Amino acid sequence: MRTRGARRGPRGDASGSRLRGWFVGDEPDFRARGVWLLLAFAAMGITLVAHLVDVQIRQGPTLRSMALASQESQVTLAAHRGLILDRSGRQLAGDVTVFDVFADPGLIPPSQRHDTALKVAPVLGLGPGKVEQLLATPGRFVYLAKRVDDRTRQKLQSLAIAGIGTLDSEQRVYNGSPVAGASFAGNLLGFVDHDGNGQYGLEQYYNALLHGVDGSESTLRDVAGNAIVLSQQDRKDPRDGRNLQLGLDSQIQYWSEQALAKGVTDSQSVSGSLLIMDTHTGAIRAWADYPTYDANNFATAPYASLKDEAVSGLYEPGSVMKVVTFAGGLNNKAITPQTEIDEGPVRIDGYTIGDWDGRAHGRVTMQWVLDDSLNDGAIKLMQMEGQHNFYENLANFGIGAPTGVDVAGEVNQPLAPEQQWKGVDFATSAFGQHVQVTPLQMLAAINAVGNNGVWVQPHVVDSIVDPATGRATPFSPTTRQVMTPDAAATLQKMMTGVVEDHGASGYAAKIPAFKGVIAGKTGTASVPVNGVYGGDVIVSFVGFMPVSNPQFTMLVVLRLPKETKVAREGAYLAAPIWHDMAQVIVDQWRIVP
Repeated sequence: MRTRGARRGPRGDASGSRLRGWFVGDEPDFRARGVWLLLAFAAMGITLVAHLVDVQIRQGPTLRSMALASQESQVTLAAHRGLILDRSGRQLAGDVTVFDVFADPGLIPPSQRHDTALKVAPVLGLGPGKVEQLLATPGRFVYLAKRVDDRTRQKLQSLAIAGIGTLDSEQRVYNGSPVAGASFAGNLLGFVDHDGNGQYGLEQYYNALLHGVDGSESTLRDVAGNAIVLSQQDRKDPRDGRNLQLGLDSQIQYWSEQALAKGVTDSQSVSGSLLIMDTHTGAIRAWADYPTYDANNFATAPYASLKDEAVSGLYEPGSVMKVVTFAGGLNNKAITPQTEIDEGPVRIDGYTIGDWDGRAHGRVTMQWVLDDSLNDGAIKLMQMEGQHNFYENLANFGIGAPTGVDVAGEVNQPLAPEQQWKGVDFATSAFGQHVQVTPLQMLAAINAVGNNGVWVQPHVVDSIVDPATGRATPFSPTTRQVMTPDAAATLQKMMTGVVEDHGASGYAAKIPAFKGVIAGKTGTASVPVNGVYGGDVIVSFVGFMPVSNPQFTMLVVLRLPKETKVAREGAYLAAPIWHDMAQVIVDQWRIVP
């Protein structure tokens, strides 16, 4: 009996009703595949929307800026730097138009670069190889030379080479000095570097005011980089710098530079400073340093010559400080000019201190102590005044404090706290050792005596002028009373004795027609080396005239003179320079006795 096979279902089970060969697959499940496709499209949509949101919101500002940058460039509109003028309006520093030479390499085919370089190089004073190398620079702009003159610009124009052009620029120019290789008032004015920033002197101190505020404008460009329209909407006009009107007298400055250079050279000094200020207003009338430099060629100047010793050179002033010591004694009524002392060597803290001549002078008046510049007499005056009053008097006269002068680079050596001072410190400070000052600090202190006891802030700029309106803002110096007018008048008279009395130290400053009206004081300070006073000295002379109504106060300082035909003392080296310049001022300003 034959047995019939069991019936199988569609999946091959026994319940299936159809038979399928082993080589025939299952039918596709279209419903499942549709679900997966829908999910895939949804995911793509979500990703696209997320990316659009990211681009529009998070990256939008950055991409927008990048797009604008490819079409738009900011062009700086440089402000004109302000002028520097002397008291009479003569220009001391200003700008001249110069030209920067550029090339657009995209307009010069490679086949023409060599010939172009051969034509352009001689005009610019460059080698053809260098110019050809610059012309091969990738991009559409490259500088070939900077700050060429108008004659060079015209030569380039005559070549009529497409792709070579010039841009207007400015260069700071300073007047020449009577001293060879220097510019006029170089250390006082400073200079402007190649980036347009003021360096040293007035140029640095007033840089922000002189520079002004640069403007800008937007230039829209096509895809080739060609300018197509100027956008006035984003234009910002520049605001030109302010002008500086100084109190400087160019005639006096001229002769000061000559006199100082000669004095430094004749004495074989390392350097020197000569400062002149208006006794009553504090305005600087002359400011000379030697050696100095040419601000028009500052890049080649020795670094040491850029430093302004008048405000950055600390030194122990020596006997000119006795004027401040006497001011304290007179102001506190510790002495009178006729007060007598037994003058001789003083021993303090184990040190014996003597006078410049090594002698004991016996019974002398305080007038003679000042006349003959006696150290031991100054110490006894300090002791009569009292250490605390002496210390306070130094501080009142500005010793140990900056003057606040409007010139870059002023330094200062503060006085040590009084409680740290030893007896020998008070003693040596009485005649100008131990304490350190700058020449300008010392000048301002002595000037207070001539100004009836009023210390006045020295300043170089008299007023700041807006070139657009002509409106001037005057400089207002600070002042303070540091001694009574009566004490100042007494000291003024004593200082005339330094110049006029027989045998006094300041005789070289005499001017015959001005007998009894020149007040002065000599200074010779030993220079410490590693804490030990050796043979080097700094000499000086300071004075004002006419004593009844001083028109100027002047300080001359010579650093480290060598022994020559005369002794290395302020009386022999600095006082004659002071005398010669005082005679010039008398003649120029028509000062009468």
